[in-house]
Amino acid sequence: MTELRAITEENFLDAFHLRLAPGQEEYVSHPIRSLAQAYVYRNQCQPFGIYAEGKMVGYVMVIYDYDVPEYDIWHMMIDESVQGKGYGSDALDRVIEYIKTKPFGDSGRVALTCSRQNPVARKLYEKKGFRATGNEDEDEIELAMQV
Repeated sequence: MTELRAITEENFLDAFHLRLAPGQEEYVSHPIRSLAQAYVYRNQCQPFGIYAEGKMVGYVMVIYDYDVPEYDIWHMMIDESVQGKGYGSDALDRVIEYIKTKPFGDSGRVALTCSRQNPVARKLYEKKGFRATGNEDEDEIELAMQV
């Protein structure tokens, strides 16, 4: 259904055209900000375009935290025009498959944060096996799983 393609000079502008539905901006950063972070952390992260039927429909970044160590999923988003089609769920499966290859280091822990006001995302993450860790920061909760 979906595939992950590394963000490169050939497709990074496509990521800039992705849009969140009204009100979702408070839950996830736009890929422009995320790609700036990817550049800074380029030795420990990989930004991906999420593709369906040859078109970029979303964005996600995987980063490895050497201090913990763990893999973190950052800024996952699906364009407002194609939300509700299962692309986010399928892409999350692809991200977890990628992390299982341990591209940056040896860790089986995968973590992400989710806004308390975003029950749709939290339900998806919990369906995939993520569980609340008890760590919280302002309106964000951390969820994690072992792979």
